[in-house]
Amino acid sequence: MAGWRSAWWPSPSPCSKLVVWSSIVPLLLLSGFLVRVIPKASNRLLATPSHQTFATTKDARGRAMEVSAEDSSSPSFAGGPIIHNPVEPEKERKKEALNPTRTTARSGKKYTKLAKIEASLAQARAAIDEAKYGNGAEDPDYVPNGPIYRHPKTFHRSYLEMERRFKVYVYEEGEPPVFHTAPCQGILGMEGIFINHMEISPFRTRDPYKAHAFFLPFSVVSVVRYVYVVDSHDWGAMKNTALDYVNVISTKHPFWNRSLGADHFMLACHDWGPEISFAVPNLYNNSIRALCNANTSERFIPARDVSIPEIHLPKGTIDGLTGGPPASQRRHLVFFAGGIHGDIRAVLSEHWQNKDKDVQIHQYLPKNVSYYDMMRSSKYCICPSGYEVASPRMVEALYVGCVPVLIKDHYVAPFSDVLNWESFSVNIQVKDIPSLKKILTGISQKRYIKMQKRGLQVRRHFEVNLPPKRYDVFHVILHSIWLRRLNIRVRDGEES
Repeated sequence: MAGWRSAWWPSPSPCSKLVVWSSIVPLLLLSGFLVRVIPKASNRLLATPSHQTFATTKDARGRAMEVSAEDSSSPSFAGGPIIHNPVEPEKERKKEALNPTRTTARSGKKYTKLAKIEASLAQARAAIDEAKYGNGAEDPDYVPNGPIYRHPKTFHRSYLEMERRFKVYVYEEGEPPVFHTAPCQGILGMEGIFINHMEISPFRTRDPYKAHAFFLPFSVVSVVRYVYVVDSHDWGAMKNTALDYVNVISTKHPFWNRSLGADHFMLACHDWGPEISFAVPNLYNNSIRALCNANTSERFIPARDVSIPEIHLPKGTIDGLTGGPPASQRRHLVFFAGGIHGDIRAVLSEHWQNKDKDVQIHQYLPKNVSYYDMMRSSKYCICPSGYEVASPRMVEALYVGCVPVLIKDHYVAPFSDVLNWESFSVNIQVKDIPSLKKILTGISQKRYIKMQKRGLQVRRHFEVNLPPKRYDVFHVILHSIWLRRLNIRVRDGEES
């Protein structure tokens, strides 16, 4: 694990412009579902179709439990499995979704509060599944459309269902500055922006029995700042902070143990977020982890975890960071400036720095040259990995109308379960860096203009707004979490 950010953190002051907003939150989804069934502290599952396969994991006490996993007969989409329900026959499931309080013929019992929550999610699944056959929903603000989306109609319906239904319980335990707040400036500012917004979001419920998901509001950036001893290389105190917090909420509340953490989520933009999550077995094994460092070689699991964008906010807002000239006024073919952090940048510098005027590769720019002006004057902007896969350069490029060129290994791009990154960016393998200019000049002007216009369209999903606006980055992160919550079904001990 690289340590270049070990002693780095932005100003600890919280977001200064947070206000309560009235706009409702967006989400996103696709055309079907694979449901993981999480029994309460139990090894058994309900009867399932014969084709359903299972993966084994462990609960907090080391006992084996099973969750359903995708097999070869199940359809799939980029970023995760298509959902279907292995628990009940289709007709029975639809009846329960339509009438979540009815008495079952077998047990004579009414549904529990949790069962009503699950029935509401079943209704959402059905609505999303039907959207692919309809004409699409109307929306006064924005209707997702075009090749930047994998399935625009189902994404739109999923987003609307999220706005209508999704409720998140934010655990109140924990005190600032490690919990409930985080810095909103710098390259890790998204962590603070989400945590602070979630505290006052209309998606938040104060009644945990009405919640679809549960947020663990600790900030990894703050843990590093206030708990880690600089240059000690000791993870113990930081990991214990996460472990102790989960122990507190699981002792005080029934919800973590009820699902073994499967309907809980954390969010971290610091590179150390994944490693800290490993301190709590079920946080890694079962929970939804929204991470900037979305590296599959470091145990990021796209079907369950959420890749979120790293966004550089020097002043905590996007003021002055967006906008750029049209495609016809960009005089440079491609641009990158940055230090030699990691092997990919070393290869890039070796092959192209000071080698070709069309390929503007720099470690450091002259004092009189603006980084953002160079991006605005370039057709393509290179977004390589550094020591870790996350980088703010993808979003910086989209903000100024520069087509991102991704050079990363084992990286899951943000929101790629919904967004078709191939339509507005270029992906180059590390082995093809020597052919960089040939690859980019081989893209026709017509295709480049289409990618550039699509990048301007998709930019709304990466914009930071204070307060948040529909379909912006806060809402699409939340939608990605909603999508993963739709992928599981939680049962408690009152169901049989």
